[in-house]
Order: sequence, then structure tokens, then C-alpha cells
Amino acid sequence: MNDSESLNEAINEEVSLRDYDASWPDKFVAERDRLLALFPVNIIDIEHIGSTAVPGMLAKPVIDILTGVESMTVARALTEPLLEAGYSTSAEFNAKLTDRQWFMRWADGRRTHHLHVVVHRGKEWAERLRFRDALRASPVLAARYAALKAGLVLQHANDREAYTRGKTGFVRSVLGQA
Repeated sequence: MNDSESLNEAINEEVSLRDYDASWPDKFVAERDRLLALFPVNIIDIEHIGSTAVPGMLAKPVIDILTGVESMTVARALTEPLLEAGYSTSAEFNAKLTDRQWFMRWADGRRTHHLHVVVHRGKEWAERLRFRDALRASPVLAARYAALKAGLVLQHANDREAYTRGKTGFVRSVLGQA
């Protein structure tokens, strides 16, 4: 699948949420270990983020992985090696990003992993971990987020971008950016 086909598939894939799956942390660990073995010099740290990283959370069954590297120059340099390691991306989409590079893994015609390569301990790194940790620490907050996502999927099951935009205000409020 080429870059534009891969991105088009991702954009047009129906938004579908699943009940929490206890295998998600193990799937993260397996991919983390694979990435660390492939890129031991380049990767400083790897964290499980997104809803699959929050026990009990309703989620799209895609493992979100936050990968910390020294600089955006290193992040961009990992593009070809990551493509060779089974990821796909959109060069056009990544060219617009200043704070991260984004990749996807596919299996059986659906996305299984999202990889966000960012500067370790930079703003993007800190915010994504702070949001995850807030959801893990507060069952009330996690329940509010799950309810929001469930409502959004009813409204935007066939519009992934609208679904994602619908979560932005909640994320910003949790991060104190409202």
C-alpha cells in the first residue's frame, strides 16, 4: 500500500469502538520490544498512550505508541527504516507536522498500531503522557471521556476527522488549555 492509499484507507475507515481488551498492554509491549530491538540507538523511550493504555476504557482497537527521540531530525530520519519495518505513513501529512512524525501498522486490512515519533521530554511527549495519566488516575474523568467518544462515534462513525475534532475540547480542558 503506498502513502496516499494508506492515508486514504485510514481517513475513510469507519470509527468503531470496542470494550477494553486486556490483551492491549501485551500488544503494546510486543511492539515496543520490536521497535527497541530495531532502533536501539535512535529511540530513547517508548510509552503506551491513547485509550488502549487506559484500563477499562472504550477504545478504537489501535495501539497508540509514543516514541521519544533526540530531535525532529532523528524522527524524520527514521521514516525509511520504519517503512522497511512494516509501517506506512503519508509523506505529505508528515511534512505538515512540526512536532511529530506519524506512522501506521496494518494487519488483515485494518490498522493495528499508530506510532507517534516525538522529541523525548518535549511538549508533545509531556502532553500526551499527562492526558493518559489523568485518565488513568480518575475513573470519573475516564468515564466522561468514554461517554464523549461513544456519542461522537454515533454522530461521526463515517467521518474519522470529525470524530477526532470532537474530542479536542475535552483533551484541551484536561491539559488546562481550554
